[in-house]
Amino acid sequence: MASTTSTVQSLITNSRFSSLYLSTNKVFLPSCQLLKYRFSPSSRSSCLAFSSLGDKKEAWVPMGMLSAKPLTFTGWNQNMRRRCQVEFPVASAAAADADADGLETEISEGHAKPSKSFAERFPALVTGFFFFMWYFLNVIFNILNKKVYNYFPYPYFVSVIHLVVGVAYCLVSWSVGLPKRAPIDKELLILLTPVAFCHALGHVMSNVSFAAVAVSFTHTIKALEPFFNAAASQFVLGHQIPLSLWLSLAPVVIGVSMASLTELSFNWTGFISAMISNIAFTYRSIYSKKAMTGMDSTNVYAYISIIALFFCLPPAIFIEGPQLMQYGFRDAIAKVGLIKFLSDLFWIGMFYHLYNQLATNTLERVAPLTHAVGNVLKRVFVIGFSIVVFGNKISTQTGIGTAIAIAGVAIYSLIKANMEEQKRKAALSAAS
Repeated sequence: MASTTSTVQSLITNSRFSSLYLSTNKVFLPSCQLLKYRFSPSSRSSCLAFSSLGDKKEAWVPMGMLSAKPLTFTGWNQNMRRRCQVEFPVASAAAADADADGLETEISEGHAKPSKSFAERFPALVTGFFFFMWYFLNVIFNILNKKVYNYFPYPYFVSVIHLVVGVAYCLVSWSVGLPKRAPIDKELLILLTPVAFCHALGHVMSNVSFAAVAVSFTHTIKALEPFFNAAASQFVLGHQIPLSLWLSLAPVVIGVSMASLTELSFNWTGFISAMISNIAFTYRSIYSKKAMTGMDSTNVYAYISIIALFFCLPPAIFIEGPQLMQYGFRDAIAKVGLIKFLSDLFWIGMFYHLYNQLATNTLERVAPLTHAVGNVLKRVFVIGFSIVVFGNKISTQTGIGTAIAIAGVAIYSLIKANMEEQKRKAALSAAS
């Protein structure tokens, strides 16, 4: 007995764990046990220890037996106190870290497995939340943005505000490590600069159109963006576009033409600026493909916003600067007050950045087909809500033309997404 005691005591070291329990909730080990342990808050060790016992003898409980009692050794009269511990082979440092905050850890085949997060257990619910927030923020942005233009018609300056608020948001997020800022070098800067320029041009021209015509009409014109994408792919990149894809774009062109002919708020400034926006965003897509990097989308969008801000500043200063200084700011403050004016500018900038970021994050979570359908439905929501909120009167022909254009975009998006999915599957089968 003395030799046995000395052998066991040689394995004992100082411990800071509080207790060890056995539970029968799940089956993972060959011994049919779920090892569930609780740590003291100050401990980060990878070893387990037995809890303190009273001064009495109890039979040793093997790992294969079911018991909720603390474990002791037969023939050992000495209490197993907090200063004593035994090395336990299946408990790892990762398990200790995982359960230090009271989380349950499953141990299977000698490896600790932390419980799944909410996003891992309910992926469909999380994706649905992303879509909802994407639509919600986009609709709110378009409505509030148009309300600002009704009393402050300076789209170049407002475009700068959108980016300034977004850049400030990115800098704050980086400072707290959500997300951690990815480093950028000269090569990546050169790749992202054309993307940022096209992003800035498309953004400014969209806002010029929003300020000049009804929101619903601007979004109807912007439904032509797939047509410009297809044309650029065919004639700039040299990609062969199938006939079915071109035919699906015919309703888009016809619908936009019908809506434009009878749009009550039509003017050439709004129409031409929306068309320039379509072209700019088309080239942004082309340059984005050339600038594909291993950086995550959140950091890429942050850098694009920062670079685009420098492109938006000069036209805002030279085109609208003198007017703003003379009477622009004064008139806006006289109409709504300083606090509301500043809060409106802040919120449209925040909504603009967040809805664009959520659109990117949503694309990462779903297949291209799902995202394409979601993008079409988003445009329907924006057009519908803008007509209801602002009470825009539209002619029957404009309504029919808008519906035809949206239907054409939906057909085009479905065909294109199916083509991309088939290419992806073909590439995977060839690789395997």
